[in-house]
Amino acid sequence: MPALDRLVIGTRRYSSWSLRGWLAVRCAGLDVPDEVIALRGAGQTSEIHAISPNALVPYLEHRGAKVWESLAICEYCAEIAPSLWPSERVARAAARSIASEMHAGFRALRQALPMNLGREGRVLAVMPDEAQRDIETIDRLWSVTRGQFGASGPYLFGADFTNADIMFAPVVSRFTSYGIVLSPVADAYRTAVLDHPLMQEWHRLAALEPIEWQLDRYESIA
Repeated sequence: MPALDRLVIGTRRYSSWSLRGWLAVRCAGLDVPDEVIALRGAGQTSEIHAISPNALVPYLEHRGAKVWESLAICEYCAEIAPSLWPSERVARAAARSIASEMHAGFRALRQALPMNLGREGRVLAVMPDEAQRDIETIDRLWSVTRGQFGASGPYLFGADFTNADIMFAPVVSRFTSYGIVLSPVADAYRTAVLDHPLMQEWHRLAALEPIEWQLDRYESIA
């Protein structure tokens, strides 16, 4: 029996990597159903271990291809929808560079501000210095990229919502959840990403998840 196409993701409320993979798949127009697994945290979600080669989400099966890791899914989707990378060579190089930087970096930010779509603008009591530096670096990166490449539209590289935007989409949500104040250019970009129809859909679906899926380790962060 042939394998069924599917995109395996984790709890939408918390899973930043799942959001990236889901956005890429939907932007590329891949006709694959979502398979959502409730995360238990700390690598304890055994169901994912039985499905994904790296025991993580997202995991994509599409027409015989098996793809894991968010950035790999973005690259795969760009083969089907080339507009997921800028068409101009210099802009495309910049987009790939900042997408990779997001994929590999900003560890302090990830640790201090875990994704939680149920948190409404609640500022941390104490922001770690390393996380604040990551916030300032991302603000500058967004502002510089918009200034160099974004004249044709509201996203990092203009009118098209690219893989670079996809990689930063969970950070947009984090900045909103934790009430982070940004520069005017970065704040306008954050608003544009939040207003994207797919981001609106993800937030809507996250709000429908069972309350039993919520985890104290994320909900209790003050």
